[in-house]
Amino acid sequence: MSMSDPVADLLTRIRNANMRNKASLELLSSKMKVNIVKVLKDEGFIVNWELDEKGKVPQLRIWLKYVDELPVIREIKRASKPGLRLYAKGKDCKPVLNGQGISILSTSKGIMSDRQCRADNIGGEVLCTVC
Repeated sequence: MSMSDPVADLLTRIRNANMRNKASLELLSSKMKVNIVKVLKDEGFIVNWELDEKGKVPQLRIWLKYVDELPVIREIKRASKPGLRLYAKGKDCKPVLNGQGISILSTSKGIMSDRQCRADNIGGEVLCTVC
C-alpha cells in the first residue's frame, strides 16, 4: 500500500504512542522523518532516536519523553497538507504557545524549527506544530 503523506503518518504514530504511554515506537524510515525527529530531539520533545538499517527496509525507533508520567508532547498537529500547502516567511514564523512549542519548517537549508528560521531569517513550508 502506498502512503500519500508519510509526515502525517509519523505524527499520528507519535500521537498514538503518547496517548498509550508507550516508551518507544518503531516505523519505516525516510530522510524527511529522520530530519523531523532530529529537530524534536534538539528541542527536547523526545528522549532519543536511532536508525536501524540491518533489514531490507530501514527502521526508525523513537523513545518518547515523559515528566511525572505525563507526555512532554501535549499536541502535535500537521500544518501543511498535500492538498493545501502552508508557507511562511522567516519573520512571519510566530512562536507557538508563547515559545513553549515549536513549528517545524522545511526550508532550502533543510528541516528546522521556527526558532532557527527566525534567527536565520529563512522561510519555508510549515510541516507541523508541536507543543
